[in-house]
Amino acid sequence: MPELPEVETTRSGLEPHCRGQQIKDLQFTTDQLRAPLDPSIAAQVRGKTIDKISRRGKHLLFHLANSPLALHVHLGMSGSLGIFKENEPTGPYDYVRLILANGTEVRLRDPRKFGHWGLIDVENPPKSITKLGPEPLSADFDGARLYQWSRRRSVPIKNFIMNQEVLVGVGNIYASEALFHSHILPQRPASSLTEAECEALAKEIKLVLERAIVAGGTTLKDFVSPDGHNGHFSFALDVYGKRGQPCPRCGCPIESTMIGGRSSFFCPHCQD
Repeated sequence: MPELPEVETTRSGLEPHCRGQQIKDLQFTTDQLRAPLDPSIAAQVRGKTIDKISRRGKHLLFHLANSPLALHVHLGMSGSLGIFKENEPTGPYDYVRLILANGTEVRLRDPRKFGHWGLIDVENPPKSITKLGPEPLSADFDGARLYQWSRRRSVPIKNFIMNQEVLVGVGNIYASEALFHSHILPQRPASSLTEAECEALAKEIKLVLERAIVAGGTTLKDFVSPDGHNGHFSFALDVYGKRGQPCPRCGCPIESTMIGGRSSFFCPHCQD
């Protein structure tokens, strides 16, 4: 699933093409993604101008000028948004076409159909947005807050920092990497972390996300940026997907285990 760096890469790649542009049309080529698509949205946005594109966790919002409405997009498990010329041939998984008056299109390509495309009132947003935790790159998140939130929480620390109601945008890849760099085993109970460990983990979460954004995210299979490029952070991964390979710090073989239904990668020597 695209995580915060991939969604932020998408946002920053789309905005120069979309900001200030009038919507000519919105077309769906399927009835349903993760949820049924509402064809009446097209009439509500046609002729409107995109004021800006913002990100909240893994959610993208195309804000409409002089309106409380915004197109609400989630990439799901395998989705990506790309910029195309109008009437350029579509692919088999191009299920949404946002056609702009400047002759370009934003297309949602979603092979597994787990994404979302809707219209929301940003002044009265849905629970999928209101229930989200703080942004990890904001001042609302630091080691002291992580320590406070994790008290009396027996869930594994990896699951805890991946909980979108605790902290948004940190998925399997970046959780594994941040825990490796902070020397913490992913299966440890969240409440077992000391204040110093929480400080280290919060710092590493911020660093790994910032580095991944600079690299354009991580492409393992489906993700591409709006200009069609792969994310290059996959070349900088130290433990994720590296089972059996030597730890870059100590040379001990990287191990993996299932935590909360997800593969978790760690060094049994460097992390405790």
